[in-house]
Amino acid sequence: MSIEVKVPSLPESVADATLVTWHKAAGDTVERDENLADLETDKVVLELPAPARGVLRELRVPAGTTVTSGQLLAILEPAAEGSSARPVPAATAVVPPVAVVLAVAAPVAAPVAAMAGRSAGKTGPAVRRVLQAQGIDPAMVQGSGPEGRIVKADVVKQDPSGPNLRPVPAAQPPIPAVGTPGGRTERRVAMSRLRTRIAQRMVEAQQNAAMLTTFNEVDLSAVMALRARYKDTFEKQHGVKLGFMGFFVKAAIEALQRYPVVNASVEANDIVYHDYFDVGIAVSTDRGLIVPVLRDADRFSFPGIESAIADFGRRAREGSLSMEDLMGGTFTITNGGVFGSLLSTPILNPPQSGILGMHKIQERPVVVDGQVVARPMMYVALTYDHRIIDGREAVQFLVAMKNTLEDPARLLLGV
Repeated sequence: MSIEVKVPSLPESVADATLVTWHKAAGDTVERDENLADLETDKVVLELPAPARGVLRELRVPAGTTVTSGQLLAILEPAAEGSSARPVPAATAVVPPVAVVLAVAAPVAAPVAAMAGRSAGKTGPAVRRVLQAQGIDPAMVQGSGPEGRIVKADVVKQDPSGPNLRPVPAAQPPIPAVGTPGGRTERRVAMSRLRTRIAQRMVEAQQNAAMLTTFNEVDLSAVMALRARYKDTFEKQHGVKLGFMGFFVKAAIEALQRYPVVNASVEANDIVYHDYFDVGIAVSTDRGLIVPVLRDADRFSFPGIESAIADFGRRAREGSLSMEDLMGGTFTITNGGVFGSLLSTPILNPPQSGILGMHKIQERPVVVDGQVVARPMMYVALTYDHRIIDGREAVQFLVAMKNTLEDPARLLLGV
């Protein structure tokens, strides 16, 4: 009996998705749980696993189609128990526009689909696109991730002249250049769903909140001395590097506990105070900025925070974050300093009322006890919703963070 392959249930906050790429063509054999296609939502790329071992009899929608929960995407002919799946002729009785698209795309998609099949279960969508774009056979790549999973760094390390390269057609056609007066050209590219959603949320934040930003600067001498003293022992004992983010998350939670309105949100005419601390950590990816959430961050130790953040970064680059990883959050931290930003005004992540911006650490002359000395300084910025947070609370929040970071022993003593 044929099996209908449908769009999996999407979260309530996600209305639809885009079928970005088919990794299999009509008539191809597939294994159970092998990824058939990539579905891009406003937040993440989801994989469409094969429900059984067998042969894809027909594809019902072409790549680029907007689809909804439960929509029929393909028909799978399962293999009989104890028998091997054999290719069957692709069905031709499909909606005419779809048939035309698939007929044209099939010769190009076949080698790509074959490559995707071998890498199924060992790569995320983002890594798979890099493998396909560079023409690298995933079977030749040694994965360094959990359970041998291939990450982007593994692909980058491959020798371009090595035996693992073979010509693979590009998954997407080149963007056509449009001529302009003077012989110059320009290209028009549709926004991805993620970029479109980011744009919508940024405009929403500007329109629906009374945003204001306050600044301060932090002398990170004590934090840097502490890291230098314990970083080797920390990494050896916990298997993760001691970064700056753990200190900032801990300091932010201390400040949020003192000024709970910064951890609150607005719903109609109500202020919703959250008695928990779900801290969003902004992560930059090739697809755009995403914010996975560290839930109950106050319960995490330093090693736990650093491990969780490292895991967020790895899975964000692989494209393997789940919808649940990105939902909710009561406060956000973003670090533009990793890109060299010295000062910026971050935009709120609705419906949150506060976001902390970290920046580049730079040695600057400061006056200490009447003497001009060079210290590693960082500007920090708090953007807040002035509808519920007064300037006094915002400034005191940053001062509390500053005091904690300049004297990390406060984290142990709770003062």
